[in-house]
Amino acid sequence: MSPGPRGDARGFWPFAGLLALFYVAASAPSPLYGDYAVRWHFTDSTLTVVFAVYAVPLLISLLVFGGISDEIGRKPVALTASFLLAVSLVLFVVADGLTLLIAARALQGFATGLLTAVASAALLDLQPRHRPGLASLLGASLSTGGLAAGALLSGLLVQYAWSPARLTYVVILVALIVLALTVTVRAGETVTGTVTPRIRIRVAVPAEARTAFAAAIPSLLATWALNSFYLSLGPSLAKTLSHSTSHLPGAIPVVLLTGCACLSTITTRTWASRTCMLSGCAVLAAGSGLTVVATALTSANLFYASAVISGIGFGMAFSGTFRSLVALARPAERGALIAATYVIGYATFAVPAIIAGIVSTHFGLTHTALGYSAVVAALALIAVATTSRTLEKP
Repeated sequence: MSPGPRGDARGFWPFAGLLALFYVAASAPSPLYGDYAVRWHFTDSTLTVVFAVYAVPLLISLLVFGGISDEIGRKPVALTASFLLAVSLVLFVVADGLTLLIAARALQGFATGLLTAVASAALLDLQPRHRPGLASLLGASLSTGGLAAGALLSGLLVQYAWSPARLTYVVILVALIVLALTVTVRAGETVTGTVTPRIRIRVAVPAEARTAFAAAIPSLLATWALNSFYLSLGPSLAKTLSHSTSHLPGAIPVVLLTGCACLSTITTRTWASRTCMLSGCAVLAAGSGLTVVATALTSANLFYASAVISGIGFGMAFSGTFRSLVALARPAERGALIAATYVIGYATFAVPAIIAGIVSTHFGLTHTALGYSAVVAALALIAVATTSRTLEKP
């Protein structure tokens, strides 16, 4: 395929908005999980399955179709992903039980994986020439910023609006339609020509990066497991600790974690990747340790403080880890290495949440949170040790 027009700001910002909105949609169900549990008599294990089923289709679409926009164009893939997300939002609106809820979440995951790949490429294509680092910065911050906005939007609507279980998704659907139309009208196509798309999976770690990749695994496990916990069981734990029936306490830890992760990613973007990774893992360990204390003391305020600290560490640790690994691969091998990173990330996003849900059903949410947070803290400390020994200073 030959490249089309570059540096077109008219299409750049609609693509950026679309990417952010997909992550708004991704976290919107989190404050609603408690309602689903009450309405349809779900256990914690059932809720975590609903949460985690998002990750597998996302990973499949990212790995199998992640490069398809290079062959058929950015806009067709972006609009296909938008249509699939719209269908998933409609399924959320009409859901009357577990089957439709799982279908909606799975389709949402597939659409998000598809859009993440094409939007990231489109932002690089359309990036304003006078701001060469803008696409990378937005790619790193829009996901966590969108997650924070989605949880806040959902929490507010659930608490104060009519028919909250439906209105949240209707609002996102309207915004999606507007942004998809804007992309259609304003964004120029940056890939021209027509070829038969090839479907292939490339997941590999280059030989020269394997030692560093192995050393980075504890950091990947700690960051993604932490994110998984806050988005799945975090809202329920916050409501338990605050002794509140309001939905806002459930949304607050998700907003704090992902919002602080977004801010720390932006403010430390000029730091050396190794410094970011080491500092982030240390802060993440402290935040997870404070979560243990907050849970043991049943203190909602301490739990919110731990979300702030953990979020700062999460943003620094993941961005530092990602930049450290990507820098070790040659351009032709970079995509396969990124895919391997996301395989570990999304597997960690899904599996621990399911295990935690099962454990919570048998031993209670508080005991599960204590164990989970302690494991994340231990992984973060291990990451500090392995990183300091293995990764060379840039």
